[in-house]
Amino acid sequence: MNLYRAHVLVCGGTGCHSSNSDKIKEKMEDRIKEKGLENEVKVVMTGCFGLCESGPNVVVYPEGVFYSHVKLSDVDEIVDEHLLKGRVVKRLLFKEAVEENVIKSVNEVDFYKKQTRVALRNCGIIDPENIEEYIAYDGYQALARALTEMTRDEVIQLVKDSGLRGRGGAGFPTGLKWDFTKKASGDKKYVVCNADEGDPGAFMDRSILEGDPHSVLEAMTIAGYAVGSDQGYIYIRAEYPIAVKRLQIAINQAREYGLLGENILNSGFNFDIELRLGAGAFVCGEETALIESIEGKRGMPRNKPPFPANEGLWGKPTLINNVETYANIPVIFQRGVDWFRSIGTEKSPGTKVFALGGKIENTGLVEIPMGTTLRDIIYGIGGGIPKGKDFKAVQTGGPSGGCIPKEYLDTPVDYESLTKLGSIMGSGGMIVMDEDNCMVDIARFFLDFTVDESCGKCTACRIGTRRMLEILEKITSGKGEPGDIEKLEELANNIKDSALCGLGQTAPNPVVSTLKYFRDEYEAHVYEKRCPSGHCRRLVTFVIREDLCKGCGLCKRNCPNDAITGEVREAHVIDPEKCIKCGTCIEKCPFGAIEKR
Repeated sequence: MNLYRAHVLVCGGTGCHSSNSDKIKEKMEDRIKEKGLENEVKVVMTGCFGLCESGPNVVVYPEGVFYSHVKLSDVDEIVDEHLLKGRVVKRLLFKEAVEENVIKSVNEVDFYKKQTRVALRNCGIIDPENIEEYIAYDGYQALARALTEMTRDEVIQLVKDSGLRGRGGAGFPTGLKWDFTKKASGDKKYVVCNADEGDPGAFMDRSILEGDPHSVLEAMTIAGYAVGSDQGYIYIRAEYPIAVKRLQIAINQAREYGLLGENILNSGFNFDIELRLGAGAFVCGEETALIESIEGKRGMPRNKPPFPANEGLWGKPTLINNVETYANIPVIFQRGVDWFRSIGTEKSPGTKVFALGGKIENTGLVEIPMGTTLRDIIYGIGGGIPKGKDFKAVQTGGPSGGCIPKEYLDTPVDYESLTKLGSIMGSGGMIVMDEDNCMVDIARFFLDFTVDESCGKCTACRIGTRRMLEILEKITSGKGEPGDIEKLEELANNIKDSALCGLGQTAPNPVVSTLKYFRDEYEAHVYEKRCPSGHCRRLVTFVIREDLCKGCGLCKRNCPNDAITGEVREAHVIDPEKCIKCGTCIEKCPFGAIEKR
């Protein structure tokens, strides 16, 4: 076994992988071998580092030097300068890793320093395809303790005492769900992991599965022991090929090491896990629709009750938790209930992982203690709004969530606080919007997604959301009429009260919340035929300012519809009848003479 003087960790998450991080690793290994350093420096492909905006990312330990936006062409310089000569390549450092000529390690960068990584504890640190690295970080100790030292009731009681709530959306107490499944009568029981992550802009579960798959396998096995199940399924969308590959590798390794299969750790307990790939239907994130899909049927929600804990997969008692919920389980066993409850709030202990996106400097995954304010997340970790723009709103909870305006930036992020504002925690999507976003169009965007993904089983969702979308499209195109806003409100209330499943019941949330906090924008669209943000093209006029136009002709030559006229060195004019409002003229004008009004 070699003792290496340096480890080079290359991000192997989907984002960095799409930017050739796998090829960067291969080239790094080749160059290290050429320099005769293969016994001194080890290159490891890890899971997602979280800071997706700066990828591909590379960290060199033991110093913790954080390189960002690394290209294949940069590999030679890193090897020659840093690994061979010991000189940090400053031009490749992450922008916040240098302060007054002092190089900060990756853990000292604000983005990471202000987080508390529990579910993501191993992501970006270990090789997810090597079970021995997971074991070296105390992996499978929780399972060993559960099987050799604890009864099933004691396992469930520990999960109850931790206060862990489901991280998939509703926040139902995890231990209580386990207890219901254990007490349900049935000769066969199942444990299911919901990895059907379908919210636009959400990739928390994917990153955990890509970076730390064994944590989920270990937790599911503990759950299987607790509820009396010998079979588990991970339902994961096929659009996650890296996660699927690493999960299967992890399952094979766990079986080889006797941590899955028959007589686990000589305890007499049998449990195995299989993958089931979904076709990307958003509705299959709903637990009963997911069950239907595993059974080989079309993914459509069932009426509840009965709940899956009593009658789930193939009519048998079934425990369903999402990826992030399971990822918390092993560390709770390792570090204890008191430690876990010391993080977060009394009613929402622990941490929550968010996919931070939209108009934000540091796009990526963040894990924060429950109770952290939106301001701390957006400005302290996310780095604020780009280009000095004003923050306008943040949307939490994906298509089922609501938009929270700037006056609530100091709201603590927990289940109760977000619900009070008309939003939800959801699986963890967090989309930031600035002054240029039109809130009516934001509502239209999310409802368009919901309409497209509706399974069609219940009339409220199938038809009601489509009627809402038609009204929103009418409003954003400048054809809104008096009474449209009231119709939206009436439809939203009816759908919330009558839709079959939770996805349908929460589908109107983006509309309801934007109507609550940004009603003036709706009224401007309907009554003044004006988009206050200048976003809705059909409500915008492009005008060339005579005092700024130099008559260079660039706008005229690039207009795709010949809507601009004028002679050289004379002020040009845009014909509003011909203008298709594509914005090309604004992009091409070097003098800033064209405005949207």
